[in-house]
Amino acid sequence: MEQQSKVIKGRALPQAIELEQAVLGAMLIDTTGVDEVVSIIKQPEVFYKDQHRFIFEAIVNLYSIGSPVDLLLVSAELKRIGKFNQIGGDYYLIQLTQAVASSAHVDFHSRILIQNYIKRRVILMNSQITALCYDDSTDVFEMLGKYQTAFDSITDITSVGRGTVSYSYCLDHLKSEIEILSNKTDEVQLVGVTTGFKRTDKHTGGYRNQDLVIIAARPGMGKTSKVLKTAIENVKKDIPVGFVSLEMSAHQLTARSVALDTDFHLGQLLKFGFDKTQYFERYDHHSERMKKYPLYIDDSGQSDINDIVIMAKTWHRVYGIKLLIIDYLQLMKNRNEKGNRENEISSISRRLKMLAKELDIPVIALSQLSRAVETRGGSKRPLLSDLRESGAIEQDADIVEFIYRPGYYKVDIMEDDYEKEEQRNLIRLGADSEIIYAKYRGGSTGTALLKWIGDKTKFIDVEDDTDAVNYIDDHVINVKSPSEAFSSDENTVFDGK
Repeated sequence: MEQQSKVIKGRALPQAIELEQAVLGAMLIDTTGVDEVVSIIKQPEVFYKDQHRFIFEAIVNLYSIGSPVDLLLVSAELKRIGKFNQIGGDYYLIQLTQAVASSAHVDFHSRILIQNYIKRRVILMNSQITALCYDDSTDVFEMLGKYQTAFDSITDITSVGRGTVSYSYCLDHLKSEIEILSNKTDEVQLVGVTTGFKRTDKHTGGYRNQDLVIIAARPGMGKTSKVLKTAIENVKKDIPVGFVSLEMSAHQLTARSVALDTDFHLGQLLKFGFDKTQYFERYDHHSERMKKYPLYIDDSGQSDINDIVIMAKTWHRVYGIKLLIIDYLQLMKNRNEKGNRENEISSISRRLKMLAKELDIPVIALSQLSRAVETRGGSKRPLLSDLRESGAIEQDADIVEFIYRPGYYKVDIMEDDYEKEEQRNLIRLGADSEIIYAKYRGGSTGTALLKWIGDKTKFIDVEDDTDAVNYIDDHVINVKSPSEAFSSDENTVFDGK
């Protein structure tokens, strides 16, 4: 932080000089004190007095190279960096060591210094914002983006130490998840929010908190439809969801969600209307039910990552969202990133991962695939290398899902050689689409099969297609009843490789 005036409107900025002396003194007399302080205070600017900043900088220099820290070594380091005379020489260092008897409570004292530093940062920032607001040449949106980033950096300071959890806690948490997964019932057991489909829930156990999920496909494959199904199935369970739409309007998303959650066709809702009075009555019935869904949509077109982060944090605070969906990644920008587009996308994907961790919720971002899929000979099945514009997307994501519909390329899905008999049976029942788990940090890769309903622009589990189940030829499947096509053993669905 640049050196600022230490007086605002005649008032001294928040400070605790005696505690600064106590913290530095503890570091000079006790190695344990150094360990505790450097784990909390990350930058010299936390100290109010310049001489204290110089001393802290000298101590950290020694600590970072594995050197012991004592009065003589710190004195020598201050001379090396040219700050010895500014701090008052050895006389002041000796005074610091005499100010404390031990490093007891040094962590508590350090956190008080952090609080004062944050107060100073906010005061100075607000004074700068006020000055800009009186300047007619100020670009308001640029100002908001700049200072949102600054406020986020302040928030990062307050999170120091929150990422540390005991191994004992982790073991207990793991056991609780195992207990959920071990509960043998007909319903799929989830340790996260539902994906919206039985087949994909079996593979993932649901999207977990802090996961960054990338769902990628070429245009027209059904990315928005799939993720909207995820949103609807969660809000039906009263789980609040935030949906940032950078492509479709809220009106279009609403029509699609009605088609997903009812028996209406999308054409009826957007093109042709209803030709029977009772359809309006059915619509009103469904509408009253769906109005209770805690789904929050933003279609304002605010594509900057800073704006989206602000919105997500607001939704989390006000509505308690448990899942954030962004449609889609390549339409996002970062006005604070001055590099090339690849660097910009890298900064965005990293920011989304940090947002998922900070809010402790899953974040799903849709992504386009490069045209290499279309030009590639042979199979058009997507690969991780097809992710557009940045390898950082693959690096930051916990899950990368591809949507692949062979029929889109006039390819019969039966032409592919599926290893599992259950998969072949699902295809005979009507499955025509693949959800490919190309990366799964919390589990195995694999493929789930779904069915695409074109007139409703939605995916469904084949088991939910009553027509397919009622009219299937038992002799083709070679089972006594359609239900026998679906194994109760979850491990047979995916090859786990």
